[in-house]
Amino acid sequence: MKFICDGLTLSEAVLKVSKACAVRTTAPIMECIRLTATLEGVSLLATDGELSIKKEIKADVLEEGEICVPGKLFSDFISKLSGEEISLSTGEKGVEIRYRGSVSYVQSLSAEDFPQIDLEVGENSFVLMKTDFKRVIAGTSFCCAQDDSRPILKGCRMEFGDRLEVCALDGYRLATASAEIVAKSAEADIVCPARTLNELSRMLSDEGEITLYTNGGMLLAESEGTTIVSRLYKGDFIRKESVIPTTFSTVVTLSRAEIISSVERAAILNRGDKNNLVNLEIGGNAVKVISASDLGNVSEEVPAEVRGVDLTISMNAKFLLDALKALTEESVVISFNGAVSPFILENVQEKQGLYLILPVRNSP
Repeated sequence: MKFICDGLTLSEAVLKVSKACAVRTTAPIMECIRLTATLEGVSLLATDGELSIKKEIKADVLEEGEICVPGKLFSDFISKLSGEEISLSTGEKGVEIRYRGSVSYVQSLSAEDFPQIDLEVGENSFVLMKTDFKRVIAGTSFCCAQDDSRPILKGCRMEFGDRLEVCALDGYRLATASAEIVAKSAEADIVCPARTLNELSRMLSDEGEITLYTNGGMLLAESEGTTIVSRLYKGDFIRKESVIPTTFSTVVTLSRAEIISSVERAAILNRGDKNNLVNLEIGGNAVKVISASDLGNVSEEVPAEVRGVDLTISMNAKFLLDALKALTEESVVISFNGAVSPFILENVQEKQGLYLILPVRNSP
């Protein structure tokens, strides 16, 4: 294998693909990027068994072939050559990298040991506007679980029906968002790893459409020479309709910016606490934000329109702030059913999504 290419082009491609390299594995080949040179150009491919990313770039290919290089090491090295013209070739010492009259070598492994990745996922297709796709992923994926105790909660449920309905939860909070589907060949109900959706969202521009393909427990998407393939999670995912309340005893409308600022100040005092607890006292024409610790206390009033019974409730400040910052309007509605029941947050007018949070029970 031998090819010549622009260092910046190669560096950007390696950076994208390396996101799919395995981090903790006993198989060194899973930490690698496979380089494949053909007369059409050069493709880079990495996989950790769940997520696979392929990127194609233009290059002057002098000799066809393929080889595997350590992803992290190769990415770090090539990033320092972004302003150079680079020549890569295989040799006895590994991959030979020539630039500016210099030559370096990077360890390599045989491409024969690299896993076979199915890049022909295409039974069902769903077309969305890129801006809508990025919006629903940004608005939900942060609520996915981070640990492996219930793996399916590390993904977003995506229901492709009349609209795309996305749901994510981690056991303490839940997020939903919806978007228009431009075109579809079928209906589907899948759970896709949040990591996959976030990587896909990052690689998209804000213009045009994105087509998602699903088949046999896999999802595939392509954009601007980059292909992402991911395994989907299997199992039962909670139905949001069973946990989102429809009637409330207390409904509060207030300024999103004002409540965010107040909660941020209150949270500073409990920054080291596991629950990062803040209390809301709701009544009259205000919401009082209260926080106390050994470091001091905060008590601030935020003007609000309050309908229903007065209420005092405790919650994780980070969960509250995450939801408030994901909303988009100047005014938001927070609806409660007592001090120990889940509460929801929504925009006042645009109702394409909501956030549900479990309160924290204070010890007597």
